[in-house]
Amino acid sequence: MSAPPAEGLVQQWESEQTRLRQQVLDHDTEDWQKSPVFSGLERVGGVDLSFIKGDDTRACAQLVVLSYPDLKLLYEDSRMVTLTAPYVAGFLAFRETPFLLEALQRLQQKQPRLQPQVVFVDGNGLFHHREFGLACHLGVLSGLPCVGVAKNLLQVQGVFKSEEHQSQIAALQKGGDSFPLTSASGKVLGKALRSSDKSFKPVYVSVGHRISLDAAVRLTLSCCRYRVPEPIRQADYRSREYLRSRFPAADSGSGE
Repeated sequence: MSAPPAEGLVQQWESEQTRLRQQVLDHDTEDWQKSPVFSGLERVGGVDLSFIKGDDTRACAQLVVLSYPDLKLLYEDSRMVTLTAPYVAGFLAFRETPFLLEALQRLQQKQPRLQPQVVFVDGNGLFHHREFGLACHLGVLSGLPCVGVAKNLLQVQGVFKSEEHQSQIAALQKGGDSFPLTSASGKVLGKALRSSDKSFKPVYVSVGHRISLDAAVRLTLSCCRYRVPEPIRQADYRSREYLRSRFPAADSGSGE
């Protein structure tokens, strides 16, 4: 068990989140985002970190770029990294963003024509304690449109896994149905989306950067063959396979 971080570090991170939060754009900035069929969108990215089970510092940082709309693999980057920042709830981005950003920068240097036009992040965006989750952090620092898609509900700002929440999930009849994640103050921070007819458990979509919530939800749905959008699913799968091939004795686990 790692030691708790110094109070000064958490205060520094809070200040940095507040500063960067002011740069988030939660509206559509690209023409393709305003198209009903995302005309002009050709490349979608996905990022994820997978850890060796029992080791919370060594991980595989993964980037994939898929074609759109057929979701074929165009590019992948798998790299072992060592995380040095401590894990603190609400500050996951300070552990993971540097390595995901480096993967995007390597792509820009090696094959800039394959740079994704939007990046799916396995985590939250504005649906966060301070409205600045991993998808926002990566979006602001990379300058790319980002969408946060979480598999589990982050219970923040008055949104809880309550009976009401469960009844809202039960009311999602088909793929594409959704309901807003509304904070105690009345602000919509994201949406719970039933992403497939075959999946009863929703995903939680929120804006990362340079895209509206409506476009983020529509795009997430259009990228889902299964419950999780294909860019994130492929990033998760390929990072786990990378670990299995190098550490066959250890099971891998995906990051939060």
